[in-house]
Parts: sequence; structure tokens; C-alpha cells
Amino acid sequence: MPDIPSPTPSAPPTTASAPGMMTALERRASVSLASIYGLRMLGLFLVLPVFALEARHYPGGDDPALIGLAMGIYGLTQGVLQLPFGMASDRLGRKPVIVFGLLLFAAGSLLAFFAGTLTELVIGRSLQGAGAVSAAVTALLADLTRNEVRTKAMALVGASIGLVFALSLVAGPVLASHIGLAGIFAVTAALALGGAAVVLWIVPPEPARHADQEPGRLRDVMRHGPTLRLNFTVFVLHAVLVAMWVAVPGLLVQAGLPKDHHWWVYLPAITGSFLVMGTVLFPLERRGHLRPVFLAALGLLALVQGGLSLVAATTPSLAWLAVLLFLFFCGSNILEASQPSIASRSAPPNARGAALGFYNTLMSFGFFAGGAVGGMLIKAWGPVGLFAACGAALAMALLVALPMQVSR
Repeated sequence: MPDIPSPTPSAPPTTASAPGMMTALERRASVSLASIYGLRMLGLFLVLPVFALEARHYPGGDDPALIGLAMGIYGLTQGVLQLPFGMASDRLGRKPVIVFGLLLFAAGSLLAFFAGTLTELVIGRSLQGAGAVSAAVTALLADLTRNEVRTKAMALVGASIGLVFALSLVAGPVLASHIGLAGIFAVTAALALGGAAVVLWIVPPEPARHADQEPGRLRDVMRHGPTLRLNFTVFVLHAVLVAMWVAVPGLLVQAGLPKDHHWWVYLPAITGSFLVMGTVLFPLERRGHLRPVFLAALGLLALVQGGLSLVAATTPSLAWLAVLLFLFFCGSNILEASQPSIASRSAPPNARGAALGFYNTLMSFGFFAGGAVGGMLIKAWGPVGLFAACGAALAMALLVALPMQVSR
């Protein structure tokens, strides 16, 4: 259903200088909250290129299963706690929940920094993930923006994910070579504390709708058809996002690009995809075409996986890999921008935190499932089978999403 504007003075103004233009308050909310969301993903992505190698230096690092647990436990605890954090934000307010989560994230980072064994590193990573503020951040951004600019606001969140991913692929190995894995955790702890300061002093005040409004019921969210369809697509997207990177780096090496230079492909592909998103998504959304763009992006990603499967079946071509990855990021960035916008539009304001908590729970479980299942798929069927399975999953997500309608 359409969102109901808050009657409080702290709600964003209902007029702007031009249709589809953000107000100063909306720009401030979007940029500051996107930076916090990006920080959360930094904790997941920054260690990806170096974790498996660096973790071997810890006592217990000769156990691959324990290394995998230390790497994946972050996504698991984050997924389990997204929904409770989102529901708490409906009752207690968004900002207190976000600050508390960031402090948990900082505490987990410090535990990982001081970890002397791989088991202690598992505990620190799990506490990092326990600071599951993504749902509350997204809900606050929805509270502070109007329907007509919300996709643009959510696009900044999607952009923060893409930029952090690209930055991590470049910065992770560089940081590890200078300050080690422990030093990376110290950096993320400092950034988390800085993020808490941003919430308290830079993010605009949230609408005062929590104390005098009855919170929505979780069972209503769980029974809501559009929410269930959307959450299936977000699970599949993020499972594929992780699973395909079990094979993509190896294909780039086979195509003749050393691993230290993979960012030569990633960074231009992600940057170019942002330009495409800005010139395609926002104008079509203003004309009421968000649903067709959303479905087209899902279809594009399914086709890209089919293309990667064909490339993997022969000697990989660097040019074709670059084209396919560019197309992949075009589709994924459009979905990263449109999915949370659609989720916030369909959720009643008094249950927005719960609805987005459900959404972010499936996102986190998608990350976890992608890493676990991707490894098994490539072991059983190789890169060709992995990409084929990813394409089939995306095609299924497209079929599930077809009946879904999007509120304007």
C-alpha cells in the first residue's frame, strides 16, 4: 500500500523545487545513511580477498572448516538478528537501535583485533554480525524520504554496496600487507564509532511516530504476498552475488589477468554501471515504470549467468568477461536500488522496521547461502555448473516476481 506521510514537523517536506528532486533534508539523510550502510557491508567485504590466507597464521588456522566458519559466521548472526533489530526500531525508534548496533559492531571488531586464536576470531566475527542495523537504517531512510524520490535515495545505498565491494577488492590486500588482518579489524572498529557519531549528529531527526503509534504485527508482514515475492528475489540476488565470485577470479586468471590486477575489470564495470543506473532507472521510475525495469534487471542477470557459463566452458576471454561483468553490475545495481524502495513502499509505516528486517534477514541469509552452496556447486560441477545453477535461480526469481505490483 502507499506510504502515509508522517504528520510530525520532523517529516520531510512534501514539496521540492522540481518533480523527483530531493530536498536538502532528503539529500542529507540519503548520503549519511548510505555511508552507514556501506560501513556495515565493509565489515563483510573488506576481509574477503585476504581472510583465507591471513587466517592460516592463527593457532587453529590449519582447519579449513574453522576458517570457513570464521568467514561466514558474520553473515549468519547478522541474518538472525536483522528482524529483531528491525522490530525494535518500530518500538524504540530507529536511531537508538542503529547506534546500539554500531557499538556491537565496534566491540566485535575489537575482539577480532585482539584474537589470539582462530576460535577467538570466530567469536569476534559473530559479534560483528550481531550489530545488524541494516533494516533500521533502511527503515529510517524510508521514513525521511517521499515515495517519488525514495528509489533515488535507496540507489545511494545500492551504490554504497557496489563501491564498498570494489574498494574492498583493491584495498583489502593492500591493508593486509601493511597492517595485517588484525589491523583491518582495528580500522573497522574506528569506522563503526565514527558511524555512531554520524547517526547522532548528522543524520536528520527521525519522525516521532514510534511512541504514539501501535507497532505493526509480524504475522501481517509474513503473510504479505508482495513482501514474500520480493524477499525471495533479494535472497537469490545476494546468494548469486557471493556464489559467482567463487569462480569469477579463477576465470580472470585463466584469461591472463593476474589477481593483483582484477580491479582493472571490477572498478570500471561498477563505475560504468552506476552511470547506466542513473540514466535508465530514475527517469523510467518517474514515469511509473519501476516494475518493468525491476523485472528486466532480473532477466538480464539470468542471461549474464548463462553467458558466464558459456565463457567458462572454453578458454576464457578477458574481453567477454569484462562485458558480462559490466552487464551484471548494471542489473545488480538497479536491483540494489529498487528492491528496498519497493519493500518500503509496500510496508505499512508502523511495521516498516519489521518488513525491512524481514527483507534484510533474507539478504543476509543469501550471502551466507551463496558462500556455502557456491563452494559445493563448483566442487561438484565446476564453473559451468555453478553459473548455470545461478542462472536457473535467477530465472526462478523472475517467475516468482512476475505477478508482483509496485505502488507508485
